[in-house]
Amino acid sequence: MDEAVDTWRRELAAKRAEKDDFFADHPQSPIPPDERDGFDGLAYFEPDPAYRVTADVTVHDDPDVAYMDTQTGGEMRYLTVATLSTALPSADPDRDDVPVEIDGYRQEGATDETLFVPFRDKTTGQQTYDGGRYIELAADRSLETGDEIVVDFNLAYTPFCAFSEAFECPKPPETNWLDVAIPAGERTP
Repeated sequence: MDEAVDTWRRELAAKRAEKDDFFADHPQSPIPPDERDGFDGLAYFEPDPAYRVTADVTVHDDPDVAYMDTQTGGEMRYLTVATLSTALPSADPDRDDVPVEIDGYRQEGATDETLFVPFRDKTTGQQTYDGGRYIELAADRSLETGDEIVVDFNLAYTPFCAFSEAFECPKPPETNWLDVAIPAGERTP
């Protein structure tokens, strides 16, 4: 096995174990306290390096406001700060990879460079949470058009509102409904 892939798998396994520990024991866990004793870890797809892709970045210098509905009927306001263009594996082995574009967001006033990437794909509502999943991409600097960023769908996670009604979570906007299955990251809780 490629040494870089082996290292990536170990790091991913460590992140998943850390998250499972947080869900099981931390006071801010989304698992209701009376259910934590029965919690035996999150469900994940097998790690697949094919879903760790490099995306081309297009920065929106004058970001559009995106209003995202929440599962409780509310609305959250974000800025569409970048579009990421990449290709993902096709479910059909005889087809080429599928080109996709997905938007990255920030809440107004955010000072860090992290991109919030909520999305739905063809696993949504079947193998994954019906409200979609999220990825957070931490850039080490301000992104510029023409940059590349690694998007690891193996880090896709289920929003906390899937575990507890105490959380309000934005639903992925239609621009981030991908017409491809992404069997990577967290599965249905």
